[in-house]
Amino acid sequence: MSADGPVLPAVGVTAVGVAAVRAAESERAERLFTDPLAAGFVRAAGSRHRLDGAEGRGRHASLVAWVIVRTRFLDDLVLDACARGCRQVVILGAGLDARAFRLSWPDKLRLFEIDLPQVLEFKEQVVRAEGWRPSCERITVPVDLSEDWSGPLGEAGFDAGRPVAWVAEGLLAYLTPEASDSLVVRAAELSVPRSRLGLTLASSRRLQAWREAHPDGKSKQGDYVALWRSAGPEQATGWLASHGWQAEVFDMAERAASYGRPLEQDARHLNGARLVDAERRW
Repeated sequence: MSADGPVLPAVGVTAVGVAAVRAAESERAERLFTDPLAAGFVRAAGSRHRLDGAEGRGRHASLVAWVIVRTRFLDDLVLDACARGCRQVVILGAGLDARAFRLSWPDKLRLFEIDLPQVLEFKEQVVRAEGWRPSCERITVPVDLSEDWSGPLGEAGFDAGRPVAWVAEGLLAYLTPEASDSLVVRAAELSVPRSRLGLTLASSRRLQAWREAHPDGKSKQGDYVALWRSAGPEQATGWLASHGWQAEVFDMAERAASYGRPLEQDARHLNGARLVDAERRW
């Protein structure tokens, strides 16, 4: 399919790498989540994205740990929001996110996936070819998040008068600080009280170290940090509060340990990565 299907943009290709991590985690006996669709996405994209065996996982220890922990964290967040009455979920920069298919949703749940048209087109081809069916009402919204995405979201059926759970997983690092601000503000404007926002914030230390090591901006193929444009404010709680969100910020290492997956030495670069659970209170 990868030979004949749409060409994925660079950030879309990173989504295949994320799917490869989720596929590998799903094969573990003591997995933190199960994603039965991930392997199908990897197959469709080509074998170069696989992370088979201990050697492959070791080379990508930081990415593997980060994807696994953030996936579990955000799974728990959206399911908790639904348990509290939320019936709308919006995945911003959805990539190959399979939550619409793999999680057990309550009745009348509507899940919106927003991403670039090329990414969603590739995803739809795989979904149709594999015969997968979502466990909720799934609505795709093909739009660039650097443009006006709230209009197309509303046209797709989003109801700004009802609580919503937003998910921005592995997204903000690929946006400028200004674009991140705009996204968080717009989400707040579209959220009534009791709405939730789940975010991942990259390590500013890692981004700075990469820039110092690559002053010319050049990198090897597959170096996803090369695509980062920001890491999020160090004082994330205050930043989100200024935009209408009351946030609790979790350290990546602490969350990993709480899930029984303490970070290994190879994943030390994750120091500074954060997970955010925010609520719209007013």
